[in-house]
Amino acid sequence: MKLPPLPSLRAFEAAARKESFRHAATELGMTAAAVSQHVRTLEDWFGVALFERSARGVRLTAEGRDFSRTVSTSLEAIASASEQLSAARQRRQVRLACLPSVVSHWLAPRLPAFRAAHPEIQVAISYAAGAETPTPAKADLLITHGVRSSPDALPILSAATRPTAARDYVERKGPFPDASYLARADLLHDEDKAAWRRWFAEGGIPAPTESGPLFADFNLLVSSVTSGLGVALCPTALIAAELARGELQILFERASDTEKYYWLIEADRPTPEVVLMRDWLLSEARKSGQPQP
Repeated sequence: MKLPPLPSLRAFEAAARKESFRHAATELGMTAAAVSQHVRTLEDWFGVALFERSARGVRLTAEGRDFSRTVSTSLEAIASASEQLSAARQRRQVRLACLPSVVSHWLAPRLPAFRAAHPEIQVAISYAAGAETPTPAKADLLITHGVRSSPDALPILSAATRPTAARDYVERKGPFPDASYLARADLLHDEDKAAWRRWFAEGGIPAPTESGPLFADFNLLVSSVTSGLGVALCPTALIAAELARGELQILFERASDTEKYYWLIEADRPTPEVVLMRDWLLSEARKSGQPQP
C-alpha cells in the first residue's frame, strides 16, 4: 500500500477545512510556508492542483474539495480508533494508592504472582497518607489504616500491634519474664508515644517516664528494631516475614490497637480489572490468616 506522507495529509486537511494556510499553520504549530510546502508535496504526488492560489489567499479546486472530504473522514476514523485503543489500555490499568509500609512488607512480595497470572493488567502504585477516599482522578483502590471510616471499607489486614524485638536484643538486654520488665527496655516509637502508654495502661503497668527515639516512617522503625536498637509495637501482619526468618520475635502476645485495621476501599464504578485485583487482595489477606473484625 503506497500512501502520501501523513504530515502532508494533516496539513492539507487543516488548510482545506480553514481554506487558509496561515490559519492552518496556527492550529498545527508550524509556519504558513511549511503548510504550503506540505500541500505542494501532495500536488506533486498526485499531479493535480488542490488549491487555487491568488494574492487574496487560497481556494480549494474541485479535486481538492473531493479529496479533502475523504482525507477528513479518514483522519477522524484514525483519531477515533486511537482514542478507543487508548481507553482500552487505561481500562486495563489498576491504580492502587497504598501506605508505603503495606507495600514494602506485605504487597511487594506478593505482587509478582499477580503479574504472572494477569500480565495484561498494569498495576500503578502511588503513595497514600492516612485516611482518604479514592477518587477516579487519583486511584481505583486505596489501602489505608485506622478505624473503619466508611461502610464500604473492607478489612484486609489487622493493625493490632505487639511488643517486638530482635533476638540479639533479647539476649543482650533480657530476659523479660513479664510485661513489667519492658518498662526498663529501650522503647522505640512509631509516629507518637501514646501507643506504648496505652499498651502499659491496658496491662495495669505504670508507663516509663523516659522514652526512646520516635520514627515517622514505619520502614525505618522496623529496620531499627531488626538491628537491635530496642523494642517496638509492630503490627504483626506487616512483620510476618521477619518473624518467619527469626530476625524478630514477639515478646508478649497481648496486643494493642486491636480495633484498627488496614482497610481496602474501592472507587465508584470499578472496571472488571479493578474488581479482579480487589478480590485478589482479599484472597491474599485470607491466605495469610488475617482475622476479620
